[in-house]
Amino acid sequence: MGSDLNVRPVGAPVATPILRPAPEAVREAVPTQLPPNKTVGASDALLRPTISAANYQQVDSDRISREVIVDKDAAAIVFVSVDKKTNQVINQFPEQSRLRTRAYLRAMDNAKLEERRIETDRRA
Repeated sequence: MGSDLNVRPVGAPVATPILRPAPEAVREAVPTQLPPNKTVGASDALLRPTISAANYQQVDSDRISREVIVDKDAAAIVFVSVDKKTNQVINQFPEQSRLRTRAYLRAMDNAKLEERRIETDRRA
């Protein structure tokens, strides 16, 4: 316990909101009245019908193929999502660059093991 008598807050600090007054141009602005044919509305892209989460999964399963591949060179299991229409990979884990790196390092390790086997060959 401290020897001072100051009250300290307990827990996480709370950010106090900063209230700024409206700029002078906003305070003195005149409200605009436009005829309906001159008004701006939401774009058609924003007015799409709403689709529930269950329907999104159905749409995705119709369009996306999910696969599990065993890459023997990299000794890794690869999860791939492929677009059925274009046959392009949408998502892959681990990425192709990591698989190539793993395959390269694994080949280097195997080459070192082969060299050690030759060096440690003993004849009786």
